[in-house]
Amino acid sequence: MAAKISFFNEDLSYTVKQKGELRKWILGTIRQEGYSCGDLTFILCSDAYLLDMNIKYLNHNTLTDVITFDNSETEGLIEGDIFISIERVAENAKLFNVSTENELHRVFIHGVLHLLGYEDKGEENKARMTLKEDQYLALRSFV
Repeated sequence: MAAKISFFNEDLSYTVKQKGELRKWILGTIRQEGYSCGDLTFILCSDAYLLDMNIKYLNHNTLTDVITFDNSETEGLIEGDIFISIERVAENAKLFNVSTENELHRVFIHGVLHLLGYEDKGEENKARMTLKEDQYLALRSFV
């Protein structure tokens, strides 16, 4: 199965820059972790849209920057839908004093890491996830 990485918008308009380079970087991350990529969809949306999903599917009544749905049915192959709130990403970028684009890339890879089996609940898991995010962000050749 050929990898297919797509980007869509829901409830807002946002243009992802350098899609080709992003796809290569995301695929490289997946391969470096020993997996293959099937259909991977990133859906960029508003806070309201993602909050509604968080309530409906996860019973969490909180704002979040990313929700990941794993659609994989084959061992070693990742597939899924990653919903990202552009409003949360922009606010977090200001909070962490980084560009919105850099924070968006962190959230892209955060969602991918969830599909690869990484968790971020608990201090140890969160620290491990952040290290992995930093590792793969450092490998980008297009920023």
